[in-house]
Formats: sequence, C-alpha cells, structure tokens
Amino acid sequence: MTTHKNKTRAALLAALGGGIGLYRFYLAGPKDKWGWLHFASLPISLLIYALFKNYHPFFTAIPFMISILTGFLACLVIGTMSDEKWDATYNADSGQHSETGWTMALLLVMTLAIGAGALIAFIARTFDLLFTGGLYG
Repeated sequence: MTTHKNKTRAALLAALGGGIGLYRFYLAGPKDKWGWLHFASLPISLLIYALFKNYHPFFTAIPFMISILTGFLACLVIGTMSDEKWDATYNADSGQHSETGWTMALLLVMTLAIGAGALIAFIARTFDLLFTGGLYG
C-alpha cells in the first residue's frame, strides 16, 4: 500500500511552491531529479547574479522565473487531469479514490489569472530590456 496523494494538495503546492519543486517532492519523493532541478533554480540564479554583477538582475533571475512559471503550468495540468487518471497514475495502490471539489476550480482560476499575468509581465519586461535597454522601466 502506498500513501494516497491528494490532487488538490499537489495542485496547491505546484501553484505556491512550484518554483522550488514542492509538488514534485510531494508526488515522487526526494529521489525526483526534476524536483531537485526546480529546487536548484534559486541558488543557480543567485550564483549567476554573484558572478555577473554587470548584467541586469532580471536576466540573472531567469532560471528561477522559468521554474515559477513551470509550477503554474504544472498546477493547471494537475488540476485539469481527471480523477480517474489521477488515481491510476498516483494512487493505484492506495485503496482510496480522489474526489475533486469546487476548491480545485477556484485554485485553477486563480492560478490561470496569476500565471498568465506573470507570463505576460515576463515577456514584456524581457522585450523592454532587450529592445529598449530598459527605457520603459
């Protein structure tokens, strides 16, 4: 018997802590390579900032920002997965069945709004810095 993985909890961890891989560690445990890559994105960004002080801080934070955006996307993927597929993938041996409620719908709407806004801001700031040298902010 394996422990039951709660779909709403996994989506919430992806939305709030996706940048450091909390949802990956919840689903696969400490042996997950991709979880450790998410977790390493913040120290990698700080190391890049320390090594290349003459670069704009926005560019040095790109690894961590990509990790955060990936967490938002993972939340949407987890949340839109059917309960049957979720149970077949993560709860095959748990003996319990998932039943997603209205909290998942609310979480998905909020994640989509925040994630889309963050993605648009990321793209806009990147273009601003690349094409105008930061003239607009």
